Amino acid sequence: MVVLALLGALTACSGHDPDTLLGRADAGELTIGIRFDQPGLAEHTLDGRFVGFDVEVAQYVAGQLGVKPSEITWKETTSATRETDLTSGRVDLVVATYSITDKRKQQISFAGPYFETGQDLLVRKTDDTITGPEKLNGRRLCSVTGSTPAQEVKDRFASAVELVEYPRYPDCVTALLAGQVDAVTTDGVILAGYVTENPELLKVVGKPFTTERYGIGLRQHDSGGQAALDDAIQKMISSGTWLDSLRRNIGPSGYPLPAPPTVTER
Repeated sequence: MVVLALLGALTACSGHDPDTLLGRADAGELTIGIRFDQPGLAEHTLDGRFVGFDVEVAQYVAGQLGVKPSEITWKETTSATRETDLTSGRVDLVVATYSITDKRKQQISFAGPYFETGQDLLVRKTDDTITGPEKLNGRRLCSVTGSTPAQEVKDRFASAVELVEYPRYPDCVTALLAGQVDAVTTDGVILAGYVTENPELLKVVGKPFTTERYGIGLRQHDSGGQAALDDAIQKMISSGTWLDSLRRNIGPSGYPLPAPPTVTER
């Protein structure tokens, strides 16, 4: 009986705090925030599937933590809610084209990066007047609520641009197709997904003007979880799974696939 008690105590000591990422993974469940509306990256399809590069990154790192795809609960997150989704405990992780910034790190932590891209512009295919952000003075530029790309254009390139915000990028794309705005801005890899849906009507300008490093968001002060995620991202890259996923999900858009990033957020 004494031996059994000691073994039980040792087992308890070897487990992870249930309030941490690894503790949640020990319990065989994770809730992960993703976008539902980004072609090639993360979509909730009409038949109920979750598909895209971000989805596969999330599934891979969860698997490295011992959590099967069937044990993942997917929650939709948006640019405006990603921090509060994490800090409130609504989700355990966010894998949602989530750029690593110092401002965001005041509230949450990041693992990664797992992908690097740059801000670009989506315009109508017949529009040859917008060749870069500096050409947007007097034009209407759309982005989503809670994101920073449109303000970046106004601050750095075109102070007279008119900013328009919608809750979701598909709303911006619809407005662009209808002629209600002149351009949509966010990261090039996100915009490329919308071109694949309307290749005869839309194009990406193709002149990135920022560097965006996508990380996996998690709650602060969870160094064990952060380290485990970094290790999982590195393994995904070194095993070739990362590139295979990119080719499958992003390759058809024609977007130039970048080299793997260096994992630095440890």
